[in-house]
This record gives sequence, C-alpha cells and structure tokens, in this order.
Amino acid sequence: MRRYAWILDSLFELPVVKVRFGLDAIAGLVPGLGDLTTPVFSAYLLLQAFRMRVPKIVLMRMVFNVALDAIVGTVPILGDLFDIGFKANMRNLALVERHADPFLKPTRGDYVFVWVMLATLAGLALLPIILFLMLLYFSGILTSRPLI
Repeated sequence: MRRYAWILDSLFELPVVKVRFGLDAIAGLVPGLGDLTTPVFSAYLLLQAFRMRVPKIVLMRMVFNVALDAIVGTVPILGDLFDIGFKANMRNLALVERHADPFLKPTRGDYVFVWVMLATLAGLALLPIILFLMLLYFSGILTSRPLI
C-alpha cells in the first residue's frame, strides 16, 4: 500500500523547490486519463483498508479524500496543482496506518471531517434547486406580480 501511495503522490521531486509529486499529477495533465485511471488505484487502497478492518468512519473519510481529489482533479491545471498539494493517497495511507489497530478508536477529527463533508455535499446537492427557485421567483413566476 505504501508503495502505491508513494508512486501516485510522491515519486518525483522538483529539485529547486523541493516539491514532491507523483503519477497522479502527471496523469492528470492528460485530459480524461488521470481522472479515470488514478481513482482505480485509490480504490485499491480503500479495499485494503476495508480488509484490514479500519473503522467505517475512517473508511468514509478516505472515500471523501478520494472524491475530493477526483472532483477537483477535473479542473484543468488547478486540479493538477491540487494533486501535488493534497496527496489524497498519502493521506489515506496515514489514516490506514493510524487506524489499522482494531482497538484504536477513530478521533474526533475523523468525525468532524466526515460531517463537514456530508454537509458540504448536501449544500452542493441543494444549490441547483435553490438557484432554480430563485430564478423562478425573480422572473415573477412564483410571485403574484406581473412579468412586465
């Protein structure tokens, strides 16, 4: 697992600025390729964490890390820079190493992260509905006032 995470997130180093990046950032430069291939390897890390009986809340946090990486990764250039800085696979590896002990409980930070991500997803899901209703309201369709 450590080898996959390292290859995906930290294989290469820019010598002048000492910034590490991996195949995830490089594959992201090819439109569509990185967005389709690197989540497969991230899913492998998730599967291994599941097999190691990592707590479900931590697995959920790992899924959010991968999802955030995949979603932001779809934005050209910004997604590649995000891959270099965020390093979702290395984060997930650290979570697995910290929580692979079945007697170790998830931290409060794990729960907070998951709840914030769920709230963010709920907000993003409601945003189109709110915008649509606002459009109807300001166009006069939802009000009793005439359109002109």
